[in-house]
Amino acid sequence: MLKRMIAFISALVIFLGVAFVMTSNPSSKTTTSSKKVPTIGILQLQTHPALDAIHRGIIAGLKAEGYTPGKNIKIDYQNAQGDQSNLKTMSQKFINENADETIAIATPAAQALANAAGKTTPVILAGITDPVGGGLIKSNQHPGANITGTSGESPLKSHLDLLRKLVPKAKKIGIIYTTSDHGGEYNAKKFAKICKQEGIAYKLYTISSTNDMQQVAETMASQVDAVYAPQDNGVASAMKTLISVTNKAKVPVIPAVDTMVKDGGLATLSVNQYKLGKLSGEMAAKVLKGKSPSNYAIKLITKGEMTINLSEAKKLGITFPASVIKEAKQKGEIYK
Repeated sequence: MLKRMIAFISALVIFLGVAFVMTSNPSSKTTTSSKKVPTIGILQLQTHPALDAIHRGIIAGLKAEGYTPGKNIKIDYQNAQGDQSNLKTMSQKFINENADETIAIATPAAQALANAAGKTTPVILAGITDPVGGGLIKSNQHPGANITGTSGESPLKSHLDLLRKLVPKAKKIGIIYTTSDHGGEYNAKKFAKICKQEGIAYKLYTISSTNDMQQVAETMASQVDAVYAPQDNGVASAMKTLISVTNKAKVPVIPAVDTMVKDGGLATLSVNQYKLGKLSGEMAAKVLKGKSPSNYAIKLITKGEMTINLSEAKKLGITFPASVIKEAKQKGEIYK
């Protein structure tokens, strides 16, 4: 019995001794290294349906590539609400907090992120119009440095063809854009160039902020027969104000984006904003997995989907051709 007691005490002393050594010497511990959860900073210029759709698409694209927010990836989402100073502050926040990657929704957000990130932190563009002209990349095929992503080039010639089909008696077209929105200005002036080539009279109108829309829209509606509203964040945000004015004057508005049709536009052939976002999310995931942005070509979506607004057509006394309704049913969307 005594021998057993001595043996037990000896074993206990040895066990405690080993435990003490393991505790006092961290290098002797058996550790399980937890894998770092990557952080993505998403910067959105402001709230409006088109940009919100891109945001939802980004999350879906990340999930499709195996990254689920709150599970194996952290999303830091910031919305600047149209404030340029917010864009700068939020961009710097991502860099200060060592975000593994950033995603930009709208050109001003992309420019702010590019300035803050320098040539290091990857910046993924989400549906940015004219990224080369916006000073973000060298070329679509070889972006260079740390920036890549998606671009949604509006099918402008198709928009003009649709406008002429729906409003054949229109002699003069008003084109409205925001002076501080590079993408909006790019689209508006490119559309104007097409009008000139086609021999169609037009006039450009500008707003500096959404606060200008009421006054500018009233002037425009008194001078034109139809309005083209390009892919422009300021115009999209003030779309309902624009429509309230143009409807009183019985002037139809052909916008560039499906969400702008939902807000009162007559019809469009729209690049799907959700699909643009989803593609950006998938590209962001691949960059996280090691793909270099510098030679990761910009992915373009340029084919539009027919979207029409039946209630708006009724208000304006416009009848959609059967072919347009058929296309909207088959490949697009109909708002009633």
